[in-house]
Amino acid sequence: MATSDRKRTENPQKASEQSKKPARDDKSKKRSAETKRRASSRRDASRKGSKSRNAILRYFQETGDELRKVAWPTREQAIRLTVIVLGSTIATAMFFGILDWIFQRLAGFLI
Repeated sequence: MATSDRKRTENPQKASEQSKKPARDDKSKKRSAETKRRASSRRDASRKGSKSRNAILRYFQETGDELRKVAWPTREQAIRLTVIVLGSTIATAMFFGILDWIFQRLAGFLI
């Protein structure tokens, strides 16, 4: 009995699972991984070459790089969130204003 025949008979489930997997998926995964690797190496190379030796300039370059990575909110989201912040700030100010007025009255009765 040959070794390949022995492997097939020892574990028939593995053989059937291997035959179910299309070979094209493995190739496409390898290609996409290679493409990602190449793109990231190109990106790193372009970044490394453009960095300044001056610490102040490099700081601003790196800050710009990080700001490009930020997921900025849409105009509608920014407006909605601003309204929420302003509303909660006004509500909190009114709450503490009322509390202050109550405590002023109580202190006036005690004195």
